[in-house]
Amino acid sequence: MLSCMASLENVPTILRKPIKRWRLAFATIYFSRTLRSLLHHPLSNNNSSCSKLPSSTPPFLVLDVKADADFSNVDQTSLTALVKEKNLDQLLGFGGVEGVAVALRSDVKNGIHGAAKDVAWRQEAFGSNTYPRPPTKSFFHFVVEAFKDLTILVLLVCATLSLCFGIKEHGLKEGWYDGGSILVAVFLVISVSAVSNYRQNRQFDKLSKVSNNIQVNVVRNEICQQISIFEIVVGDVVCLRIGDQVPADGLFLDGHSLQVDESSITGESDNVEVNTSQNPFLFSGTKVADGYALMLVTSVGMNTTWGQMMSTISRDTNEQTPLQARLNELTSSIGKVGLTVAFLVLVVLLVRYFTGNTKDDNGNKEFNGRKTKSDDVVNAVVGIIASAVSILVMSIPEGLPLAVTLTLAYSMKRMMADQAMVRKLSACETMGSATTICTDKTGTLTLNQMKVTKFWLGKQPIEASSSIATNILKLIQHGIALNTTGSIYRDTTAKLEFSGSPTEKAILSWSVQELGMDMEVLKKNCTILHVEAFNSEKKRSGILMRKKTDNTIHVHWKGAAEMILAMCSSYYDASGRMKDLNVTERMTFEQIIQGMAASSLRCIAFAHKQIPEEEHEIKEGRQKIKEDSLTLIGLMGIKDPCRPGVRKAVEDCQHAGVNVKMITGDNVFTARAIATECGILKADQNMNSEVVIEGEAFRKYTPEERMEKVDKICVMARSSPFDKLLMIRCLKQKGHVVAVTGDGTNDAPALKEADIGLSMGIQGTEVAKESSDIIILDDNFASVAMVLRWGRCVYNNIQKFIQFQLTVNLAALAINFVAVLSAGEVPLTAVQLLWVNLIMDTLGALALATEQPTKELMEKQPVGKVEPLITNIMWRNLLAQALYQIAVLLTLQFKGGSIFGVKDKIKNTLIFNTFVLCQVFNEFNARKLEKKNIFKGIHKNKLFLGVIGITVILQVVMVEFLNKFADTERLDRGQWEACIAIAAMSWPIGFVVKCIPVSEKPFLRYLKW
Repeated sequence: MLSCMASLENVPTILRKPIKRWRLAFATIYFSRTLRSLLHHPLSNNNSSCSKLPSSTPPFLVLDVKADADFSNVDQTSLTALVKEKNLDQLLGFGGVEGVAVALRSDVKNGIHGAAKDVAWRQEAFGSNTYPRPPTKSFFHFVVEAFKDLTILVLLVCATLSLCFGIKEHGLKEGWYDGGSILVAVFLVISVSAVSNYRQNRQFDKLSKVSNNIQVNVVRNEICQQISIFEIVVGDVVCLRIGDQVPADGLFLDGHSLQVDESSITGESDNVEVNTSQNPFLFSGTKVADGYALMLVTSVGMNTTWGQMMSTISRDTNEQTPLQARLNELTSSIGKVGLTVAFLVLVVLLVRYFTGNTKDDNGNKEFNGRKTKSDDVVNAVVGIIASAVSILVMSIPEGLPLAVTLTLAYSMKRMMADQAMVRKLSACETMGSATTICTDKTGTLTLNQMKVTKFWLGKQPIEASSSIATNILKLIQHGIALNTTGSIYRDTTAKLEFSGSPTEKAILSWSVQELGMDMEVLKKNCTILHVEAFNSEKKRSGILMRKKTDNTIHVHWKGAAEMILAMCSSYYDASGRMKDLNVTERMTFEQIIQGMAASSLRCIAFAHKQIPEEEHEIKEGRQKIKEDSLTLIGLMGIKDPCRPGVRKAVEDCQHAGVNVKMITGDNVFTARAIATECGILKADQNMNSEVVIEGEAFRKYTPEERMEKVDKICVMARSSPFDKLLMIRCLKQKGHVVAVTGDGTNDAPALKEADIGLSMGIQGTEVAKESSDIIILDDNFASVAMVLRWGRCVYNNIQKFIQFQLTVNLAALAINFVAVLSAGEVPLTAVQLLWVNLIMDTLGALALATEQPTKELMEKQPVGKVEPLITNIMWRNLLAQALYQIAVLLTLQFKGGSIFGVKDKIKNTLIFNTFVLCQVFNEFNARKLEKKNIFKGIHKNKLFLGVIGITVILQVVMVEFLNKFADTERLDRGQWEACIAIAAMSWPIGFVVKCIPVSEKPFLRYLKW
């Protein structure tokens, strides 16, 4: 059980006395009302929660309190209006925040009871924290969408006309074959398209549910625990920290320096201060920009301001990625070529028919002027139009968008298993083009399992707490116990549990175990007057506190060692005496800090100052904690070991041509040591100022200097979020595709600016996650490297399918066009063309789009933004295969009858069968664009083998059993062997062609794709 205990005990406050007065006043009013109600109606209601009063009334009342959901003193409408209208008067009418908590049967300190019944009652009374989603699109919706395709509509018209005239001429038994075959083929194409789109939509719905399922810290039954945002109920006490999303509407209970970004609600960019006195109202969907607090939930789900806004918005998940846009352009260009060919075929066939150059099966002219029946003319024209439309359908590569959809959906699902959740589809493909990765250190390159290993008091390392002077020991304990957002909880077995950030947990654990610190006692003996919370820009946190024992006021600061050192003018030595911090002493401390940093330790310093009462009163209105003339208490070194396997992941990225840069808030020496340990810096690398730099120095460069040096920088230390943003902009201006990791609220601009934003799933704030494209669920850099591999796999799979499909397109268009011009007939019928279209579009996409990433992908240099989609290697492969297929099939068209000694119908079946089998064999070639061994790893892709098997089985059925439907004739064993032998030649041709070198200059570079 998590025990963050960020409750009132853990959140220092200056508002205890007013809250106690509210509690006393409300209890008095509430009790008097209850007594009056009981006296007015003592016996009238048998279902009353009071027992019946006896005739001789005793001087007290016996109350039978039922554990039911009685929220009669408050209703949802007034709670919603209270927060929405920010009505302070109404809040006072409730008896303040305390009064609302009592009415909701909650405790401002311990939260609700949290039992299953309690939660169920609250959900029944006030609703659940969910929003009604737009209705899921049904399967029928996608069927209708598929019918809207113009070519499908034209084919349906042709099929209907063919069906009508065929039945009229030949009767129902024989006349339905042509039209019915086209209808069945169209039905198959529509079914496959609808099923694919429906499954994709369902996949996106599932991913959306996962990405919206935020974990929230709440206090229930005195214990802070993590629950799903969907499980929050009215009355819950929620712990809010910097970067969190406010999960519901509520009221501020206690906290410090709480600044909330309400831009999602109001549109105002300025942060709003939330406090007890003037603005205790918190809105669902807003973000905590600074500080921390506890809030009481008053409205959830559709009763919140955010929920009411969401009810008017419907989200469309049909996001189009840049690659899909490029493919649509490619499809459009190919479609125009296909349309031209189809139009020429239509014109040639119509001219040949009406000039009497076509003959029927008996050798007679099909058109004899007025002697020809009108039904025969219409049937012939419909058949010609169907053939032309089929060629058009064949030429349009509808499978390209489908292939993108399949490979993205497949990779997204597999990436979830590899600890990466994709929030934006475009990130999958963009990651494959990444040239630079800017990564954080803590938790990404390191384990984020902090442990205090060194502590320096003055200029001496301390091994045991017994050697620390008593006055210094107390100062250290106060500086740790009060200036923290962490907490300590003792469970039922008396075991201590520490919560908070890894750094806070390490410091608290060390102080309890080594210094014997009692956090509760220290908190009870002090009052916190003001807090300045830690953030990644200041890199420090401070408190102003008053001791109850002597009423003295003290300042405590904790943070980055060199920054705290700069704020000090004196220090405590090992014996507890205060000494001046002159230039020599300051250099000594800087060397101590550098020594710890060189050992990969995170250096944290503690400083203190007692403030005179008069000075505090002067500064009270400004609420600013003293930041100068402090006394240095001590220096602490915290070890955070590198993650196992991170060096290998960094080397893999570098081997793949991707630069890895580390951007961290730690000092230069720690950053350099960790970067060397992780492999970002080489041990023999020249550590000059151009390779390792501080954020401030980078900031001070001129724009020209930044552009000149940004490529050389490997490590940026002591960087702020603005420095990270500045580096990303410079890299993008130089043409890099930049991926950035981030976990803090202040990282949001950088995550949005980057081509791919990668947020951390464990340490990342909700603001960071919302700004990112991909969430790394385990905060591990190895997972970032895996995302890179998957991104390249997506791009590579799309290229494989493009090569495969364009081969079929070129071959089919060329064969039909030449055959029509020379012989006046189309060797492949409409149904056969639709069948080939189905094989290459759907089954081909399924086979090639689901290839898994291989090590070979990480051996190539990254693909730039302007690299052509169809590379020279792809042109070489597809042209060789297409030319071979065209040559073979045209030979069969003109000489096939004499070679095999068969009639035209069997010859056409041989052409159809050979054409399909060529695609089956070429599918193996498409698996490897460059490698000659096309069978490597094929046993791992069972889906590919399954698709090939299904394709072959269906082709056998089409040729041998569906003769009427497919307009084919049965083939004997020898003919099948001939077809297979011709198709199998694709393999040796593919092997030989891959030996031919190609130039690097893009072929057809003038084309947009």
